[in-house]
Amino acid sequence: MIDMDVFAFTRELIDIESITANEGAVGNHLYDWLKQLAARFGGCVERIEVEPHRFNVFAHWGDRLDVTLSTHMDTVPPFFPSREDSDHIWGRGACDTKGIIACMIAAVEGLLEARERNFGLLFVVGEERNSAGAYHAARQPRGSRYLINGEPTENKLALGSKGALRYELVATGKMAHSAYPELGDSAIDKLLDALAEVRRIPLPVDAVLGASTLNIGTIRGGRAPNVIADDARAEIFVRLVGDSTQTREALARAVAGRAELQEVLEIPAVRLGSMEGMETTVVAFTTDIPAFGGQWGEPFLIGPGSIHVAHTLEERVPKGELVEAVQLYQRMVRHLCRRESK
Repeated sequence: MIDMDVFAFTRELIDIESITANEGAVGNHLYDWLKQLAARFGGCVERIEVEPHRFNVFAHWGDRLDVTLSTHMDTVPPFFPSREDSDHIWGRGACDTKGIIACMIAAVEGLLEARERNFGLLFVVGEERNSAGAYHAARQPRGSRYLINGEPTENKLALGSKGALRYELVATGKMAHSAYPELGDSAIDKLLDALAEVRRIPLPVDAVLGASTLNIGTIRGGRAPNVIADDARAEIFVRLVGDSTQTREALARAVAGRAELQEVLEIPAVRLGSMEGMETTVVAFTTDIPAFGGQWGEPFLIGPGSIHVAHTLEERVPKGELVEAVQLYQRMVRHLCRRESK
């Protein structure tokens, strides 16, 4: 019998604001909850410092670590509190990933009550920005053989996820009075020309992961309407479906002579594990899995909720999927633990 009310705990977590870099309060709340599980069933719980005032939370039960259930504690802005109706729980992080955390803990509680062991929980910081928590965890592996990563996949096992390539484009020029543009050199004009070329780049297509895509996310620059701009910047985000070499070269050609490309982040596309009898999908979003680098075991990706409402003001998670996810996580942990015991 599972003591946790998954719906109530999901709302409890949502109502603790944990926008990236401010995960401390929710991390402490999870640490305290897991300490109670450790007191009831044995096991160990740790805060693992990533940087000052930011930490991962890790809990482990058993003599070895066959399977780790993991997801991230941080959310995107803006924060808004929870509410619920008959079918959904709403609020920032409902599906990405406060509901997933609740399901993972409920699954572990049920497994512990059934006297099962050799699994753990790992909740990390920073996935929404730079995967700082996962990269830190990769440098401190604990011998886990399998990693079940939680992201909203509508409870379908993802066979792969796209990677990410992020750049800032920086154009420079010379200020002048706008009445005499010939005396200046507009950085905004250069940036716009570079972005026009960027938008014409043909992007690769993968048979499993689909098409690579490119988004121009931000543009900023200039001093005033009557001043020729001496600085202009844009941020672009490419969803990778394979090797990034051709895309990198095409971007360099597109901006040559107009702007400077400054790389911010690259996360490769990944292929993921499958399991007999489970419904599958392919996702376009990026996860912490590449940052773990295989150091926490063979990766699987699954969780309740839809990515289409994550990062929106309509974020929500179906209650039915939360209930189903608890059972799915238990089923996967049992299957993978049995695989290791053979």
